Amino acid sequence: MRVHESAPIPVDVAVIGAGQAGLSAAYHLRRRGFEPVTRAGAAGEHPEDAPTFVVLDGEDAPGGAWRHRWATLRMGTVNGIHELPGFPVPPADPAASARDILPPYFAEYERRFDLDVQRPVQVRAVRRADDDPQGRLLVETERDDAATPTGSRTWAARYVINSTGTWTRPFRPWIPGADRFAGRQLHVADYASADEFAGQRVVIVGAGVSAVQLLDELSHVADTFWVTRREPEWVEEDFDVPARVAAIAGVEARVREGLPPGSVIAVTGMHWTPWARAADARGVLVRHPMFASIEEHGVRMPDGTFEPADAILWATGFRPAVSHLAPLGLRTPLGGFRVADTRSLDDPRLFLIGYGPSQSTVGANRAGRDAVRWIAAERRAAGEHAA
Repeated sequence: MRVHESAPIPVDVAVIGAGQAGLSAAYHLRRRGFEPVTRAGAAGEHPEDAPTFVVLDGEDAPGGAWRHRWATLRMGTVNGIHELPGFPVPPADPAASARDILPPYFAEYERRFDLDVQRPVQVRAVRRADDDPQGRLLVETERDDAATPTGSRTWAARYVINSTGTWTRPFRPWIPGADRFAGRQLHVADYASADEFAGQRVVIVGAGVSAVQLLDELSHVADTFWVTRREPEWVEEDFDVPARVAAIAGVEARVREGLPPGSVIAVTGMHWTPWARAADARGVLVRHPMFASIEEHGVRMPDGTFEPADAILWATGFRPAVSHLAPLGLRTPLGGFRVADTRSLDDPRLFLIGYGPSQSTVGANRAGRDAVRWIAAERRAAGEHAA
């Protein structure tokens, strides 16, 4: 398919992001007869009138966020792997690193279902082509490689499925004195291995799954000091699928109102995962209140006592990577997007998956399916109306 580089390329659906949610959406598009726009009508392989889609991914290889997880996150302890639809995760050694196993699985998935993901492509903005509420959305991108000499391209989509997730937007709260700290500060997104902290005193900040996983891991080689803003509410039951489903429902209510999605832990409480039990058994699962300030060689606690530290590890979560949607003006005064059943309530051409209730791997698969179901139903209704 040849289109002049300066003209927007028409496409029925643009999927932004090729992590779990984006690939799930692309799979369901293929199942409903959509073809990659880059191949539609090419050499007689696909019907000229087939509905089209494109998947745009900012990474330079398949795997989504799994490409960036720490090396010691093992297949046997990773939280909540849920296979992509239509193709199970191949059997793997529980001791194998998740970042070694899952990106090749994603790559094979893309190949097997002929998803033709375009990468590395950075989506800079999504904006309305005109004032027509039934018109197209313009997806403006940059791609600096030999395949696209101009470095940029715009897609004119009837629908946009945004599945950019959160991994590229690590969140770290502002604390007085943070710029004075002489040691190392890093976010979970930058964590590589416990070996880097051997013999040190590490303050771990956060009440989520990653905080407890890394507390357990680091405590084998370092002196750990765990702090959270609130006392964790421990739940005796394991964090199984029903518990995740309950968490999804709680977050879903927030995004319908346009509130920021919030964390799953705030809805479900802390569950006794294997790593939490292991840390507790060794006596290192000891929570302290959040420190009031940071000083050159440690942190100052609310009661005035000082805790020395060589490093501060921020396991404080992520925020949705949605800055490219700003031109649409959909963010509410409450700080979020109003979304119901994956769809924007304020611009129905936009679907947000991997956002809010679909941040979990279980939710991402469901969201990809549901977004495509909406799109297919509307195309079918439009066809019946035209007939």
